[in-house]
Amino acid sequence: MAPKSKVLVVGGTGYLGKRIVKASLAQGHPTFVLQRPEIGLDIDKLQMLMSFKELGARLIEGSFSDHRSLVDAVKQVDVVICAISGVHFRSHNILYQLKLIEAIKEAGNVKRFLPSEFGIDPARMGDALEPGRVTFDEKMIVREAIEAANIPFTYVSANCFAGYFVGNLSQMGTLTPPKGQVTLYGDANVKAIFLDEDDIATYTIKTIDDPRTLNKTVYLRPPENILTQRELIGIWETLIGKQLEKSTMSEEDFLASMKGMDYAAQVGVGHFYHIFYEGCLANFEIGKGEEDASKLYPEVKYTRVAEYLKRFL
Repeated sequence: MAPKSKVLVVGGTGYLGKRIVKASLAQGHPTFVLQRPEIGLDIDKLQMLMSFKELGARLIEGSFSDHRSLVDAVKQVDVVICAISGVHFRSHNILYQLKLIEAIKEAGNVKRFLPSEFGIDPARMGDALEPGRVTFDEKMIVREAIEAANIPFTYVSANCFAGYFVGNLSQMGTLTPPKGQVTLYGDANVKAIFLDEDDIATYTIKTIDDPRTLNKTVYLRPPENILTQRELIGIWETLIGKQLEKSTMSEEDFLASMKGMDYAAQVGVGHFYHIFYEGCLANFEIGKGEEDASKLYPEVKYTRVAEYLKRFL
């Protein structure tokens, strides 16, 4: 059996990054985590890095303001996974990924790069609403830089993170289940795809040594978690043994609600629109140059939505 690839996680203390570090270790990969001096006095991040070290990860110092340090870090591994939080795409920090790409290109040894995507596939969002389309446009800039540099890649489309879409029954402005009343988006019969974040990390690490996923987009589509909002709410109602009061928000009212919101809110609400009114996550078939992780890795025991919701009882 070929040795497991050595993995560098950039953004390892982030929301998804910490899970990717643990999944990499759990699957037996020599795992490295970039430790940036910019951490400063953030004691939580420092302690998280130390906990990774205790689990067997190696910390590599490097900074986006020091190109040579990035090149030196990249040279020690086979695979680089960037897990910089998605919020960074709405700031100057898109430059971080472009700088990382330059370091990978110069190092010349990386067998696979996974950029920080993990949400809606940006290649399918060319007609997304403003201002939310900035997220997709900037991710496409990163993809274009990767491919122009001839860097081997895998793009992971992980759809809806459970922490933000399941526990709250996909209600905006809360992370916990509503107790009495719930808002339906349109007829609430549009399919979305929900994933536990630990499962996203597990699937992601599965792809990195798999020749079937080289230079492809991998969609995470666990079949039992492809649900409408109405089905999601129904699962919660079954668990609590009662029906929630439901109101419906039309497409027109939903779009009108964006007016007056600040920029960041408009970006997030725009993404909600594409997911729950247009069905952008599940309204297409996986085609050439794409793979379905559920079919590639049927052995993964992913968390079902009902299991996830039980934690809120």
